[in-house]
Amino acid sequence: MKAQQKILLASCALAVLSACSTPAPVVAPAPAPEPVKAAPAPAPAPVAAPVAVSLPAYLDPNSSIYKNRSVFFDFDKYNVKPEFNALVADHGKFLSSNPNVSVKVEGNTDERGGAEYNLALGQRRAQAVITALKVQGAKDGQMEAISYGKEKASGKDDATRAQNRRADIVYPSK
Repeated sequence: MKAQQKILLASCALAVLSACSTPAPVVAPAPAPEPVKAAPAPAPAPVAAPVAVSLPAYLDPNSSIYKNRSVFFDFDKYNVKPEFNALVADHGKFLSSNPNVSVKVEGNTDERGGAEYNLALGQRRAQAVITALKVQGAKDGQMEAISYGKEKASGKDDATRAQNRRADIVYPSK
């Protein structure tokens, strides 16, 4: 009987195995993907015209008001020389037409002379420029005279001394 049991066991195992196996499902081929239609390109955004930024003349590097701000004086003098009349006129007219703008006029001297004397001379130079600006229409409330005397003086040769003898028109830096 052992042989019959072996056959019976083998046939049962075969029956169990054949009953459990399922045929592999037939997979249908995937449908071909539809071609992707390119979305129409969006219209380019309109380019805005450049906005002209208007700088005040005293901030515009191309303006004479910006470039020319110093009035130079002869040794021990404080009268505005005729060669600086146009410069002072430009600044005076600008200040007259821009009453909200104010300036400081800074008087300077060369290093020769006493500190007190040079402070007074620098003040007279600044005040002389303010007087000339007022002739062009600038108002008192727009201007302030300051003297540095020889405090900012540099150099001891004639060319450097001539550069030190000046009054500078200083605008706000905004």
